[in-house]
Amino acid sequence: MVRHLFRTLVLSAIALSVVIVAAAQTGAKGKETASDAEFKKLISEYYDAWNTLNPDNAAKYYAKDASLVFYDIAPLKYNGWGEYHDGVIKNFFQVTTNAKLTPKDDLKVSRRGNIAWTTLTFHLSAKLKAGDSLDMDCRHTAIWELRDGKWLIVHEHVSAPLPG
Repeated sequence: MVRHLFRTLVLSAIALSVVIVAAAQTGAKGKETASDAEFKKLISEYYDAWNTLNPDNAAKYYAKDASLVFYDIAPLKYNGWGEYHDGVIKNFFQVTTNAKLTPKDDLKVSRRGNIAWTTLTFHLSAKLKAGDSLDMDCRHTAIWELRDGKWLIVHEHVSAPLPG
């Protein structure tokens, strides 16, 4: 009898533990964490800054180390913020009359301590000075580092799928 009671209590405790863990996992799904909310706001501000078509407005989101690498659609690579800043002006803003980057609603945030990475897709629409229009969906991955209480991009990769 005691043995049966003990076995029943152990099995009940295990079952209760499984239910509690499952409920906690179900409750966590679909809930936005504080980190997600922080980066959702940061990403919105980041895209607003680039939409001014002035890289000086986006500069505050980037670390300025000369050794950092940023990948953009074209050209292949920029070394450091200074090269990225000047390259975006020369390779994109000087050939467009207007442009808009519209982030889609698929932001994913992963964070480990003072490092975070964000992934999302966005739509680029631009009017080129040559008269053509440019409309394309792109991918954006950024590696962020928390420095002096501020999240800064230390690596970025922007790309677009091949046509077809």
